[in-house]
Amino acid sequence: MSWKILLFGAINLTCTGFLLMWCSSTNSIALTAYTYLTIFDLFSLMTCLISYWVMMKKPSPVYSFGFERLEVLAVFASTVLAQLGALFILKESAERFLEQPEIHTGRLLVGTFVALSFNLFTMLSVRNKPFAYVSEAASTSWLQEHVADLSRSLCGIIPGLSSIFLPRMNPFVLIDLAGAFALCITYMLIEINNYFAVDTASAIAIALMTFGTMYPMSVYSGKVLLQTTPPHVIGQLDKLIREVSTLDGVLEVRNEHFWTLGFGTLAGSVHVRIRRDANEQMVLAHVTNRLYTLVSTLTVQIFKDDWIRPALLSGPVAANVLNFSDHHIIPMPPLKSTDDSNPVTSTPNKPSSPPPEFSFNTPGKNVNPVILLNTQTRPYGLGLNHGHTPYSSILNQGLGVPGIGASQGLRTGFTNMPSRYGTNNRIGQPRP
Repeated sequence: MSWKILLFGAINLTCTGFLLMWCSSTNSIALTAYTYLTIFDLFSLMTCLISYWVMMKKPSPVYSFGFERLEVLAVFASTVLAQLGALFILKESAERFLEQPEIHTGRLLVGTFVALSFNLFTMLSVRNKPFAYVSEAASTSWLQEHVADLSRSLCGIIPGLSSIFLPRMNPFVLIDLAGAFALCITYMLIEINNYFAVDTASAIAIALMTFGTMYPMSVYSGKVLLQTTPPHVIGQLDKLIREVSTLDGVLEVRNEHFWTLGFGTLAGSVHVRIRRDANEQMVLAHVTNRLYTLVSTLTVQIFKDDWIRPALLSGPVAANVLNFSDHHIIPMPPLKSTDDSNPVTSTPNKPSSPPPEFSFNTPGKNVNPVILLNTQTRPYGLGLNHGHTPYSSILNQGLGVPGIGASQGLRTGFTNMPSRYGTNNRIGQPRP
């Protein structure tokens, strides 16, 4: 097989050399654009040779997944180079529209048939596995879609042609035939009317067809290189994950990741959490058996459920659980008896005494103050004893409320408190 590929490669180099000389003698840019398809065939043969080498190589400790991504990279590079050649033809054609040279048709038709015959012979004789897969898996080009529409109409008249033209033609055969047809029209128009501009128009058409054919293949192989999941298998993978989650002993399936390793090869990894009493080897065998139908290279990590539920305490709380000396106890006023409530409305009866005097932001008279005490000394690393400071000392120093001295204070049950809010020693003085 490798000798056959090398033989076709040598023939391709010979044909490419003759075609480039004929392109120079005829001064035809359309023939140059068609010759680039022959150069693309040389890249295709190199890709086929790389694919054959990958089949012979085995995975190594350094490349544990093998070398299948090399043929993906070869397809991506070949299609991108073909598109760059098409862009070069478009640039040269734009320059020729400004100054159209004379085209010699002596070798134009000969070069067309030589390139067409060699391209078809190479494509039909050598089985190129990577490009065959990509041409079927990638999305259709605009040229294939238009030809498919014409083929449906033609197959409606001649049903026997449906096996050739439907569902879609080989993109490489299609572009070879379309390019040869454009060159034949160019030859006839130049011979009949000396219409040299048709050569430039044919070159633009061949370049656009080349770019439109290679672009979907570049996108598909690029997605494989980016390790994306193929869209057509996402639904099947979701179904398999749901089946795995229902297996006996499986509690959870998470961190699943699947990607395309090579053309037609999926790789994946998944974490499976199982019960503590489940058999790891049995669960691993079942999970692998379910996923192996789609994922050929699979890594499954199984771990048992180590989550421990906290024990509920019942009975009296031990003394060492809660240290009540570290907590503040806030005494609450006793609730009123139910005798003061009205049995009809269930609301407290109004007192017979006059209503108490209210003031804003101050507690009532009849409620004892709530004082938070903490006798624990908390050193802060400087050797200072920061204990609690009584509220009375703060108020007596005038630190409770700004502007209030020792004789003022808030209504908190302390002595020297005014009976009304807002009274102070400034009685009789004008307000500022």
